Amino acid sequence: DIGDIVRGRDLYRRDNKKDKLENNLKTIFKNIQENNKKLNSLENEQVREYWWALNRKEVWKAMTCDARDNAQYFRATCGGSGKTTTRTPNQCRCRDNQVPTYFDYVPQYLR
Repeated sequence: DIGDIVRGRDLYRRDNKKDKLENNLKTIFKNIQENNKKLNSLENEQVREYWWALNRKEVWKAMTCDARDNAQYFRATCGGSGKTTTRTPNQCRCRDNQVPTYFDYVPQYLR
C-alpha cells in the first residue's frame, strides 16, 4: 500500500530494493523538512505522516486519473457513518474527490 510505503510502515520483505527505496524516501523527506521551517522540530516519521495526511487525497486522484468514468470502488465507503455510506459514483472517487477508504490507517497485517 502506497500510504504504508510513504510513511515507512510497509511490511514488504527486507531486500536491497526496499532498502534503496527507503533511503530515497528518507532523502526526499529530509529535503521537504529542510525547505519547510515549521517541520524542523519533527522526526522523519512525523514529517512522513504530515506529508501523507496533507497529500493522500492528491495521491488517490493521481492513482485513479485514468479510471473509467463509471468505475466504482469495491465497497461503499463514501459518506459518514456505516448506515449512510455509498459507493464511489465516478472514477473510484467520492464526491469532492474525497478518498473513499480509511484502510491506509489500519495496520497492514489487519487488512
